[in-house]
Amino acid sequence: MEGLLTDLEVIRKDFPILERELADGHRLVYLDSANTSQKPQVVIDTMVDHLEHHNANIARAMHQLGAESTQAFEAARDKVAGFLNAPSRDEVIFTKNASEALNLVARTFPLGPGDRVVITEMEHHSNIVPWQLATERTGAELRWFGLTDDGRLDLSNIDELLTPQTKVVALTWVSNMLGTINPVAEIARRAHEVGAVVVLDASQAAPQLPIDVQAVDADFLAFTGHKVTGPTGIGVLWGRTELLDALPPFLGGGEMIATVSMEKSTWAPIPHKFEAGTPPIVEAVGLGAAIDYISHIGLDNIHAHEQAITGYLLDGLASVSGVKVLGPLDPAARGGAVAFELDGVHPHDVAQLLDSRGIAVRAGHHCAKPAHKRFGVQSSTRASSYLYTTPAEIDALIDGLEHTKNYFKVG
Repeated sequence: MEGLLTDLEVIRKDFPILERELADGHRLVYLDSANTSQKPQVVIDTMVDHLEHHNANIARAMHQLGAESTQAFEAARDKVAGFLNAPSRDEVIFTKNASEALNLVARTFPLGPGDRVVITEMEHHSNIVPWQLATERTGAELRWFGLTDDGRLDLSNIDELLTPQTKVVALTWVSNMLGTINPVAEIARRAHEVGAVVVLDASQAAPQLPIDVQAVDADFLAFTGHKVTGPTGIGVLWGRTELLDALPPFLGGGEMIATVSMEKSTWAPIPHKFEAGTPPIVEAVGLGAAIDYISHIGLDNIHAHEQAITGYLLDGLASVSGVKVLGPLDPAARGGAVAFELDGVHPHDVAQLLDSRGIAVRAGHHCAKPAHKRFGVQSSTRASSYLYTTPAEIDALIDGLEHTKNYFKVG
């Protein structure tokens, strides 16, 4: 199949969990990578090595282990900066996940009555709720782009939404439910014309698309480590230096200060101003190893693989009567997360029947309730691939859906 990674079987051997045998002797078919990716052995080994040989707190321990731990932690920051093509390593802030990164911006960005924040109807809750809280707190107005019937952003009213009162445009690069890849560079251009800053949620984009914050002209960007073959507990906020310098701290504590007296404190420069307390050290080290891993394979190659597998999945789903895909049907216009309905069967029942055959998918609203409401559904089943997904695993899913139909006597 054109576009598939040529060394796919070699890559699969890097992921020990893919050898897992589940109940009743079923081999694991993992199709829930949009939820969290699996981890290659090199990431696991790097984290274990750090804990076994270099474990110490960073920046404040005046001994060899402390220096080694600090060096490993800051090396991870360098790797993230390179991964994003950030102008400066100091623009990379470590958080515990993308949700915290987005909350950081929403909580600290200056807003007031008469200001407007624009989001989209396809956002993950992590890029909806923080802006709801921010506008409620400040008296600013919250507006959003709607969706077309084929699951793309409806930009027909962009001139109405993006006005001089618009201060923030926050949107996902790739939808975790619809799979839609949004035209973020064009939206950033239009937003900047009215003086707004652009906040990109790249949680689904970073695993499968080359990310260049300068090329898309973003102002802030967030992603999470566990979706790019890294560990949980580590996220990233990137922001332009001048914007980060202007924001107040999000959390107070150790390391984020320059001086502290009983009357007043002053702040450390970025990125440390936003990294209060002991950070997720070994998780950052693991994220650095994950970035090395996927960069070695190549994001262009991963993207081509995702498009090929997604196209094969869409063709397979089209062959199953009673299946309706939510979102674009063109694999070139979407990422690897494909949400769908199976007529007459609740998504939770679909997932349970598939799980009985060793096939792991997600069922529910995928933290995207407004997008589900837009399409008149309460929930959906979602299959999501990644760089280790094979055509045979897609075949197993399609066979599993036919088995589910027969089990529930539908279609």
